[in-house]
Amino acid sequence: MDQFIVKPLFGDGAVHWYTPTNVTLWMGIILLCVVGLFVMGTRGRAIVPNRVQSIAELGYGMVHKMVEDVAGKDGLKYFPYIMCLFLFIVFANMLGLLPKAFTVTSHIAVTGVLAMAVFLSVTVLGFVKNGTHFLGLFWVKSAPLALRPILAVIEVISYFVRPVSHSIRLAGNLMAGHAVIKVFAGFAAIALVSPLSIAAVVAMYGLEVLVAFIQAYVFTILTCVYLKDALHPGH
Repeated sequence: MDQFIVKPLFGDGAVHWYTPTNVTLWMGIILLCVVGLFVMGTRGRAIVPNRVQSIAELGYGMVHKMVEDVAGKDGLKYFPYIMCLFLFIVFANMLGLLPKAFTVTSHIAVTGVLAMAVFLSVTVLGFVKNGTHFLGLFWVKSAPLALRPILAVIEVISYFVRPVSHSIRLAGNLMAGHAVIKVFAGFAAIALVSPLSIAAVVAMYGLEVLVAFIQAYVFTILTCVYLKDALHPGH
């Protein structure tokens, strides 16, 4: 698990809130990659796009359609925030697969902040847009009257568990995948099983590329679902 240790970039001292660490470095690299793709890559705005511009346009169109389909047209004004979330997570996941890289999204401290930001934002938005009618999210009108109070308690609990599941799902999947690859790689030094070990590493690496994208997609689409609940809280 040493691949997940947060280390200072300079020296071997204690890590404080102001200490530049490997997390700081890779977050900066993620930012540069996003800027490179969407600012530098689309600078020409060609009618016939090059490969970089095509990737940027595909990503933009996919997330835009996701927000519109899930949250409705009212949710499009929050598209820039959701797009930034998707880009940060997908680049963090993909860059974390490089040798010697650090996967910032394998840390619950990072994913927890992202999930809590989404949770607080949609909760405040829900009350601002709907007032006390936002509480109707927890009152299941389609259920029998006798069951509604019980379901309301369940809905409240599930609502406040959202940031926990939202963050642990992303961090847990990334951490587990990297740990499994490291375990398989450890057997590569044994001549008898090294071919199987290398084949397992290659297979897991291919799976992790898929997981890296899927987890970014899942985090983003859940954000859209929570946004829809804030904009249209009625069951």
